[in-house]
Amino acid sequence: MFRQMRRIKQVLSEEESRNILLRGTSGVLAVYGDDGYPYAVPLSYVYSSENGDHIFFHSARAGHKIDSIMRNSKVSFCVIDEDKVVPEEFTTYFRSVIVFGTASVITDDKEKLEALKALAARYTPDDEAGRNEEAEKELKNLNMIRLDIDHISGKEAIEFVRAKEKKQQEEEGRQQ
Repeated sequence: MFRQMRRIKQVLSEEESRNILLRGTSGVLAVYGDDGYPYAVPLSYVYSSENGDHIFFHSARAGHKIDSIMRNSKVSFCVIDEDKVVPEEFTTYFRSVIVFGTASVITDDKEKLEALKALAARYTPDDEAGRNEEAEKELKNLNMIRLDIDHISGKEAIEFVRAKEKKQQEEEGRQQ
């Protein structure tokens, strides 16, 4: 159902891809927008592998993003972990992940509050009391979206692959 990557050597493992989702602080959500145009919007998120594989993000109660998700719940979400421009080589050294899945507005208030608190904890880890108070206060004014992940695909620049291989060879040489 999902395409295999052509450059197999550059494919990240599922574990590496998930670690990028855990590290990342922003990504780009792509949805089926108005009049058949794609609509991609940058947003903050939190990744969770508890009780399934999900990405949570918030939104206004109405707008382009919500309308698009309601019209077609299939989405993709991209996180760029690294992007170093190397002009002298006419390239970039990159590492990124794309997930495909189904997005839905969380309607259960308990689940919605838990998702909002998880998102807030991701960005304000040192202020539990403040973020929980803010979450309780704002709960009715926003939507929380759950993206149920169906497929994860990660890729990195061949230069990163080569560097990993070199490091592994050096470690193996030291062990002998």
